[in-house]
Amino acid sequence: MKNSLIKLLFFFSIISGPFLYMQNSKAIVPYYFFPESKKLKKEAMSIGKQAYQLLFFGQIQDSINLATLAIKIDNKNEKLWTTLAEAQIASELYDDALVSLNNAQKVKPGMGEIYFAKSTIYLKQLKLKKARISLQAGINILPNNPNAIFQLGNIYLMEKNYEKALKEFDRAIEIKKNFWQAINNKGLAYFELENINLSIMSFKKAISLESSAEPLLALAACLRTQDINKAILLAKKALIQDPNYVDYEYRKEQLWGKKLQISTEKLFETSELKKEVLSAKTKIK
Repeated sequence: MKNSLIKLLFFFSIISGPFLYMQNSKAIVPYYFFPESKKLKKEAMSIGKQAYQLLFFGQIQDSINLATLAIKIDNKNEKLWTTLAEAQIASELYDDALVSLNNAQKVKPGMGEIYFAKSTIYLKQLKLKKARISLQAGINILPNNPNAIFQLGNIYLMEKNYEKALKEFDRAIEIKKNFWQAINNKGLAYFELENINLSIMSFKKAISLESSAEPLLALAACLRTQDINKAILLAKKALIQDPNYVDYEYRKEQLWGKKLQISTEKLFETSELKKEVLSAKTKIK
């Protein structure tokens, strides 16, 4: 009996041993909580919104850091990728921004705004052809976006393809009737095509909608050989309103062509404008 009892006890020790070990193990193995997918995505969006707010207040690097964190939580959200791209653009990290926008396109290929954002980056990099192709792709998706069509016209203007530029400006104006910037830029294109009368009409129309420095000075340059007195009055008004237009490079940034630039420089040589030109040069930002 003694030996049988020992064997029986040994048998029970083999069976119960693992269970006793497992019970003890539960006491020392930590318990991890894994949030549900919906909760993770909600948290990522919350962080993404914070990143956008930081960008709005100029805290660019902090915005990049938060947006990157949000994407690590949820990399299938195109809004998070575009937020990161926007912060990277603000930090002039253009190549990084293009990578972010490419990732956004993988998530949502048919989003026209992503093509527009990529076009903006290519323009900053002076890659006009890529900017134009990307912009056109976005317009194919969103054909009634007047600002995008206007920008396409501007690219043609930069490429000195004035006829195509005029066509795009007309398309933008057809959608947005009082689009004075597009009307103004028609004047820029017409002047380079030496169609001065249509250029004058465009600048006058732009002024009737928005009496800003650019069409005022451009009209003055057009009238230099036709009505010098009126040209001087317009130029004075323009330089008082925005002194930056006294600068050749600044006007170039506004897409003024070579012929209009030459006429403007000749206008500034007029003795009646000497005081205003000198004053404006001291106020350039």
